[in-house]
Amino acid sequence: MPAKRAPQISPHASAVPPIPKPSPKTSAAPPSSPAAQTAREVSSALWWRYRSATPQRVKLTDAFMAFLVAVGGLQFAYCVLVGNYPFNAFLSGFGATVGQFVLTASLRIQTNPENRREFESVSHERKRAFLGETEG
Repeated sequence: MPAKRAPQISPHASAVPPIPKPSPKTSAAPPSSPAAQTAREVSSALWWRYRSATPQRVKLTDAFMAFLVAVGGLQFAYCVLVGNYPFNAFLSGFGATVGQFVLTASLRIQTNPENRREFESVSHERKRAFLGETEG
């Protein structure tokens, strides 16, 4: 009986079969499910909930933190675009901005009414000093 020959493989043939393209009918979630929400719907719902459920003083703290991010970004952009000749001045300004942001974030967490149970040991005087309340 003669020996069987192995099939000849062309040097230009691909050894890996092509990957089938997904059909447009198959999707991860049906259009009516909550997972199929667009980014715009999610962001608008998040913004609406933030505006309606967040206390005014926490919003003020958030605005100050956004200001600190803008100041830090401006300092960094100035350093990149114009130069950093007095490098110690850039380091001190940027470090102060980052430090103030971290301290403000910590204070925001401690004074947020939703976190009252976790921070029972925070003195009332410190909360009152931050919130600007006076006796009377």
